[in-house]
Parts: sequence; structure tokens; C-alpha cells
Amino acid sequence: MNFSCRLGEIDIVCKDGEYLVFAEVKYRKSSEYGQAAEAVDYKKMKKICKVSDYYRLIHKIDENTEMRFDVIAVDNGNIEWIKNAFEYVI
Repeated sequence: MNFSCRLGEIDIVCKDGEYLVFAEVKYRKSSEYGQAAEAVDYKKMKKICKVSDYYRLIHKIDENTEMRFDVIAVDNGNIEWIKNAFEYVI
């Protein structure tokens, strides 16, 4: 499921076993502007974390719930799911 609010958007919010997963999907038709996963920079990570905080707040998700931040990178038709791509950023 996608989640958006005034703070931003998270492409996919789902469960994977015990983990609540927040995933960012990036697509690149060619490598002219770099690889898809490279587009998830520190600024983007910080925004995803802020939106995840709000998501957990409005859905009353316990702060002890295991979370994971993934990136799904699509480059030239190749899909790479990078689990635990980054840690929570304040």
C-alpha cells in the first residue's frame, strides 16, 4: 500500500514477517543519470523516516515494532530489492 500525507509519500508500506517495511521505489530507464538506488540520498532517507513516524503515529503502531527501510531499484528493466537499505535517520 502507498501512503502519503502533508510531509511526503512512501511508495510501499507492508509487513515482511515481524517487520513493518517502508520501501522507496526508484526507476531508471538508463544509467545516464546514475543508478536508481543512488537517487535515495540522505535528504530522501530523512523524509521517508519523518513520514514513517507520522504513519506509525496515526495508525497507533507500537514504538517497539521492528521496522525496516528498503529500496526497490529498477534499472534498465532489472529489479533489485535492497532490504534494510538504510537505518532510521533523525
